[in-house]
Amino acid sequence: MSENLSGSLKTVDRVEITTLIDNYVDVLLPSTDRITRPPLSIDGKVKADTFLAEHGLSLLVSVWQGEEKHTILFDTGYTKVGVLHNLEQLGLNIEDIEVIVLSHGHMDHTGSLDGLLDKIPGTIPVVLHPGAFVYPRYTRQPDGSKNIWPRTLTRDALAQKNVEIIESETPTLIADGMIMVTGEVARTTPFEKGMPNALVGKNGDIVQDPILDDQAIVMKLNEKGLVVISGCAHSGIINTLAFAQKTVGEQSIHAVLGGFHLSGPFFEKIHDATIQEMKKMDPDVIMPMHCTGLKAIQRFQKEFPSNFVLNSVGSKMTLS
Repeated sequence: MSENLSGSLKTVDRVEITTLIDNYVDVLLPSTDRITRPPLSIDGKVKADTFLAEHGLSLLVSVWQGEEKHTILFDTGYTKVGVLHNLEQLGLNIEDIEVIVLSHGHMDHTGSLDGLLDKIPGTIPVVLHPGAFVYPRYTRQPDGSKNIWPRTLTRDALAQKNVEIIESETPTLIADGMIMVTGEVARTTPFEKGMPNALVGKNGDIVQDPILDDQAIVMKLNEKGLVVISGCAHSGIINTLAFAQKTVGEQSIHAVLGGFHLSGPFFEKIHDATIQEMKKMDPDVIMPMHCTGLKAIQRFQKEFPSNFVLNSVGSKMTLS
């Protein structure tokens, strides 16, 4: 499943992560030495428009090695309008995006993809696990009924766009070797068992969906350690961190960000185990987003008071 990239992932001097879409927005949050919040006003005038939040995730990630810089987009939110609107609000140039990485094929991570591709000149690589195209997908409800998910990603439709499709189950290096896309994450913890009510159509039957397409991105920050960003961590956030450590050959974790998928009664049962293992890994920065859930976010804030950072749409985290 995995490929040993020890020594292959280049060290970077700086990482910037700008949140284009998350579940939460607060325009009154103050900036700190770690994170820059967008201004509420410009030249003393409060802006007439603001950011959109939605149940989704999209992060603009830039890395530097000396003067060399690369920028990628990790996921594209839920709606067709959210990412494009927030890019405009932040005054960011869509043409700076060199690669789009999809953490998995769910609708809340692929929603603005077509709109973005329509505005990007030339051909752009889109990196994803082949399982991202799997369909149909369902959620089982408590009463046993099933909700079918919208289909937002097909191989044929994507191939008609201005893209180079890069499908891989194993780790892939992008951004001139400065960012690793994990590919399929090994599942080794006894408590992270995926999303129990996720179903998928297979050979005419509806079966448990292991969401094998779940993947993360990893960077190695000079003298600090790994920076790991998950989409939903359907493989488990601890599994994701352990896989990054093993694959890159680096034990120190400087920062973990993204969706940890700990929302809801089923996942509340594994909050204690997740916190316990996170404490062993001891990241300097913890910034949970999206599907982590309010109870889990509050728990991380309580257990890691000096490491925790509250995310909000428009915020820019700088790690250097």
